[in-house]
Amino acid sequence: MEHLQTTAEPASSPQAAPFVFTGSGREYFGIWIVNLLLSIVTLGIYSAWAKVRRTKYFYTNAQVAGASFDYHGNPIAILKGRFVALMLIIMYQLAIRESGVIALLMLVAVAFASPWLIWKSLQFKLYNSSYRGIRFGFRGSLGAVYKVYLLFPLLSGLTLFLLAPFAHQRLKQFQHSESRFGTTHFSFAASVGKFYKVYLLAFVVWLAGVTAISIVFGGSLGALGALKNPKASGAVLSGLLTYLFALYVWLFLLFPIFNTMVQNLIWNHTQLGPHRFRCEMKWTRVVFIALTNILGVICTLGLFTPFAQIRMLRYRIGSMTLVPESPLDEFVAATQAETSATGEGVADLLDFDLSL
Repeated sequence: MEHLQTTAEPASSPQAAPFVFTGSGREYFGIWIVNLLLSIVTLGIYSAWAKVRRTKYFYTNAQVAGASFDYHGNPIAILKGRFVALMLIIMYQLAIRESGVIALLMLVAVAFASPWLIWKSLQFKLYNSSYRGIRFGFRGSLGAVYKVYLLFPLLSGLTLFLLAPFAHQRLKQFQHSESRFGTTHFSFAASVGKFYKVYLLAFVVWLAGVTAISIVFGGSLGALGALKNPKASGAVLSGLLTYLFALYVWLFLLFPIFNTMVQNLIWNHTQLGPHRFRCEMKWTRVVFIALTNILGVICTLGLFTPFAQIRMLRYRIGSMTLVPESPLDEFVAATQAETSATGEGVADLLDFDLSL
């Protein structure tokens, strides 16, 4: 007699969903050139509409799990923010002509107002972003805003930037933990120590490069300086300028390396509810894209700019992956139901954007 056995199939674990950017440089060039020309013709007024058009193109071409993002920003709100910024600049210029004390007081006033303006801009940006019809959102308290955007940067400066990694970690912790998708909040788990490791590694890499460049150029400059030939002075000056240029290039290359390490650190420690993110940017690839972009922009007198932006954006977005802990469709459906039941409850100044 046969013994029949039935075994339950294990539930398949949700598959990782890589982010994809489908935009092309040729498409974006058309948007970019029209935005540029209309902004010039309208003396900058169209720039608010240009930003909405540009951002909407980027959002709708960024996809994950078969769906794209969307942007719902109002150009009038952006125009308000730019008008406020323009008025502040004009007032500051007038204050300089009248009195240095008044100008200083105005700078202090703007510094104290900036955290609030940034807060409102973050609320505007996230609330007007959506995925599968569900809006993002941003809260945060006014006290926390002033801590991360004013107090901690001041402390960083007073300590000769020894507290810069601490300030950076607190800023990202605030931005991510106060952001939400529908009713589900993001969370951030990267410690201050991890930020100090990234900053320390970047400093060591920078110092190693500066040392190597100084050794190479130092010996040559010393040998030229020892010569009693009048032509040697010109050679020393030329060598000194080349040395300074080499230092500048090294500093320029260090920025994409540092930004790569920071982005990987941030997104590898960010979650949306139970769902994790993974970021695998390679600094070698970022440096290559940055260098070739610069060359392209220079050789085309700026016309390569939209292609350069798309190239970097495609790589940055393509390096991201969403790692769901449960089926993503079920999570989105549940989030949509919860959001519809509770309502957005937005009563803040979401008609204002500083356009940062």
